[in-house]
Parts: sequence; C-alpha cells; structure tokens
Amino acid sequence: MNALSQYADKATRRVIGLSGSLAGVDAALLDLTGEGASIQISLVRFRRAGYSAKMREALVRATSPECPGLEICHLNFALGRLMADAAKEVTRATGGSLADVDLVGCNGLTLYHGRRIGESDDPTGPTSILQIGELAVVAEETGATTIGDFGATDIAAGGCGAPLMPFVDFVLFHHQAKTRAVQTIGRMASVTLLPAGDDPEGVVAFDTGPGHGVVDALTEIVSEGKLLYDHDGRLASLGQVSRELLEHMMSHSFIRRPPPKLGSSREFGPDFISGVLDTAQRYDITVEDLLATATAFTAESIAESYREFLPPEHKIEEVILGGGGSYNATLRRMLKSRLPGLPIYLHEDFGIYGEAKEAIAYAILANESMLGRASNLPRATGASHPRPLGKIVPGSMIAEKR
Repeated sequence: MNALSQYADKATRRVIGLSGSLAGVDAALLDLTGEGASIQISLVRFRRAGYSAKMREALVRATSPECPGLEICHLNFALGRLMADAAKEVTRATGGSLADVDLVGCNGLTLYHGRRIGESDDPTGPTSILQIGELAVVAEETGATTIGDFGATDIAAGGCGAPLMPFVDFVLFHHQAKTRAVQTIGRMASVTLLPAGDDPEGVVAFDTGPGHGVVDALTEIVSEGKLLYDHDGRLASLGQVSRELLEHMMSHSFIRRPPPKLGSSREFGPDFISGVLDTAQRYDITVEDLLATATAFTAESIAESYREFLPPEHKIEEVILGGGGSYNATLRRMLKSRLPGLPIYLHEDFGIYGEAKEAIAYAILANESMLGRASNLPRATGASHPRPLGKIVPGSMIAEKR
C-alpha cells in the first residue's frame, strides 16, 4: 500500500501546519478528520518561534530587489531548517514523536508575489510568486511527507495564487442559514464572503487593501525602530484621523480596482509609505494622528470594498475577524463604526485560535492535496480550473528516531 492510500485510510490524521513570515514561524499540530466541507480539526498545540535579530535582518533584506540571488539561496535552506525545528518543537511540546506525524503543510516566507516588473497595470497580467523555506529540508528533518508552495500551483493554472484562505474559511465558518464575511487582517487584508448554504462554488473572495502592514511600517519609522507595530492600537487611539491624509491614502488605485484582485507588498510598500509621510509633513500631522489615520485607512478600505464589490444579493449577517490586525482594539472600533448594524466576532468566538489560523490553514490545504482534492476556488483566484494545491516532497522512506 502506498503512502497516499495509507493516509486516506486513516480515520484521524496528525498534521502539522507551518507558516513563515517576517515575524517568525508558526507551527500548529492538529488532529484532523474528514475532507472538504466535512473536515473537523482539533488543535493539539500551537507554537510561534521568533528569529534572531540577525536572521530577521537577513529576511527583511531578502525582500528587497537588490538582494543577491546567492544570499536568497542560502536563506531558503536556513529558513527550511528553522521551519523543521518549529515542527520538531511543537511535537516535542506534546510529549509525542515525529513518527506519529502523518503530514506537514508548509508555507514559507513570500519574497515576491505579483505581476512581472515592467508589465502593464493590467490586473489579469502575468503573475509569479517566490517563497523561501526549502520543503526538502522540512521533509528530511521531520521524516514526514511535506506539501507546500501552494500559490504556485494556482498560478500555473492561470490564477493569481491568492487568496487561498477562502476554502479554509468555508470549511471552518460556513453556515446553512447565515451569510458571513470572514475578514482577514494580516499585512494585507482580504475578505471571504460565505453565502448561506454548503456550496463552496458560491464563495466570493479578494484582497480589500492594506491590513496592518502600513501601520506597522509607519510605527517602526516614527519610533526609530523601537516598535515594530502599534500594540493594540494604543498610539492610534491617542490621535485624530486626518481627513486630508485619509483621502490621499484612499486615492490609491488598488482600492478602486474590481476583483479578482491580489495586493502585493510593492503596492503599499516603501514608495507608498514615503508618499504618506510627505503628505503628513505637508499638513503638519502628529505621530498619533498619522497612526490613527493609517489605522482608519485599513478600516475604510475594508468597508469600501464591501460597499462596492460584494454581491448585493448576499446580505451579510455576521463579520468574523482573523489575522494579527483583528486584535487591534482601535482598528476593530473603527471598522465597527464603518459597518453599522453588523455584529463583529473574532475567530476565538467560534473555537478557532486566531493566532494559529494560517498554520491551521496550511495543514488543511495539505490534507486536501494528499487526498487528491482541489482546494483553490477559481472564482476567487481567477484560475481556469480547480486543482489540488502545492508541491509534494515525500518523507523519509525509513523511519528514523530524531
């Protein structure tokens, strides 16, 4: 019996999900049953592993177009080892063994995701993605079959490679009688509209604009590197929103671009941040007002996307927030004021640990691929057809004690 058949025959599978970012590596150890809409998960343990200052500096440098290819090559393997270490640690924390792990779903750090430099601004133009966090290292170090680099498969099928969370949002949050919007607020923000019922084909999803990335970048600049983010929106809560600066930020072409659309780090990157700082200086805006306005930009762009681009025939009854930005109390307050009458919940209100959401998601996507099931939603990504996602690296053929 081959590994795929053995995996499919298991009633309960132990799966590790790994998610890499500039903040560190998230590892979620799950017990998982079923497939598709019937998936049930139990989070056994979650762990977030940070980087050394030197490693984080190197990863930030790798996101720059000027970073040498050889340095990226080395970082690919170095991050792969850190991701494998995170998988080992989350397993060790339970007193368990890697021999009990059936599968690892691993999404590394995305260095680039977007249209080819020099192409026109046509949102349907060529898309590419480059991630680091070598899957072969994870498979070798853990001994488990490893699936990752999920977005590349969707791009090969004609899609944008994102958003990939809609299938996971459907699995975790769809409701027979209620229409829900799952709003993820990571560095970028994205919405998944889940019409009432159990048909994933009706799901609508797209990036709404900036998440907490713009606020983080501005916080780091104005604090001269002392702060990497505005914890709980405390600094923003001390300021007032500048109408002039908010109008400048909302004039960004991405906000008006219709779906399907994928936001890239370049669109709200250094050039955009520089323009925001120049405008803030022109209007003599304080640090607190700057961060309040940047936070309002995230809330306003989300609300504007709901008004302009969500199908009017689906009346949203609940909004469920996820991602790091969902814990920002100032942002939640601003969003609530822009979505009057809509109850706003966190993932935790539905028994899902929000901090672990991305790692959980990659475990779920890997499970579907291991079973040969498609998990991209072409209506969301623009792909020509549904397909299983990710590249599969077999685990060690002979079990070893590690």
